[in-house]
Amino acid sequence: MKRRQLIQAAGGAIAAPAIATLSALSFAQAAVYPTPGKPITWIVGYGAGGNADSRSRQVAKAMGQILGTSIIIDNKPGAGANIGTAAIIKANPDGYTIGMGNFAPLSVNQSLFKTLPYSPTDATPIMLIEKGPLILMVKENSPYKTVKDIVAAAQAAPGKLSYASGGIGGSHHLSGALFESVAKIDMIHAPYKSGSAAATDLLGGQVQMMFVQMYEAMPMMEAGKLRGIAITSAKRSPLLPKLPTMSESGYAVEVLNWQGLIGPKGMSPALVKQLNEVANKALQTPEVKAKLLSQGNELGGGTPEQFAALIKTETVKWTKVVKDAKIDPE
Repeated sequence: MKRRQLIQAAGGAIAAPAIATLSALSFAQAAVYPTPGKPITWIVGYGAGGNADSRSRQVAKAMGQILGTSIIIDNKPGAGANIGTAAIIKANPDGYTIGMGNFAPLSVNQSLFKTLPYSPTDATPIMLIEKGPLILMVKENSPYKTVKDIVAAAQAAPGKLSYASGGIGGSHHLSGALFESVAKIDMIHAPYKSGSAAATDLLGGQVQMMFVQMYEAMPMMEAGKLRGIAITSAKRSPLLPKLPTMSESGYAVEVLNWQGLIGPKGMSPALVKQLNEVANKALQTPEVKAKLLSQGNELGGGTPEQFAALIKTETVKWTKVVKDAKIDPE
């Protein structure tokens, strides 16, 4: 069932400068949107409670406060986020339907599915929200202390070591596939129905390793249940300064699971410009920025053109990884 939640603009006392800003933006909204104050729908291609959903709610709330209107979160999960992404892209381009565009449906799924209910290039990029690295994790008592230890073990016993994922084609899986390709090793991919199920079997010793989203990995590391080997970002995280990158470890495996705001096909440049400005302001609000950075993610922002360029570059990269790994489309 779809889960909908109305995110209301915050009330209460507002300082004079904030009132001026809100009034100015509301006036700008009236100049672009035909019905000022009409609620905007924000579609999420994943279920409630996950990172895409929670980040959408945070950013949508801040944008609603800035615009002086309400933003409704509409979860449309299923088919690797294809259902929700199609709903965004095919919506009326009047600005009242926008949504979260993610790494998988925009840059990966066209290589994993024989057909899609949308064309990724029809999406209107508005703004990148965040990039999230993954951490290569092993059980706390694992004999593998470094990436080189894993590579040496895999080379000594091809096809014996296994890595878990939350499903075929996700960032967990593709990180492992890229690692295999770069290191020229042969491992077993063990896909599970969810990332939590995969992590459970990693804890139980049924698999030897897993690339885990940083925001999920940190609590496990703090609890002493799993140990981080390396991170997939280009630079070390300030939250885990002692954890080396995959590149520092000798293997150029850079993976950032990104997501950003997109709109339907054919949105007017004026709407895109306004939503980009508002989304950039929302991303810099103390609550949103602090939450995003506390989870080890890289702050997004920037122009629609920059987001479009990222999507294009990532599509080329992951199309090759999927092809090289011989992952059969569904």
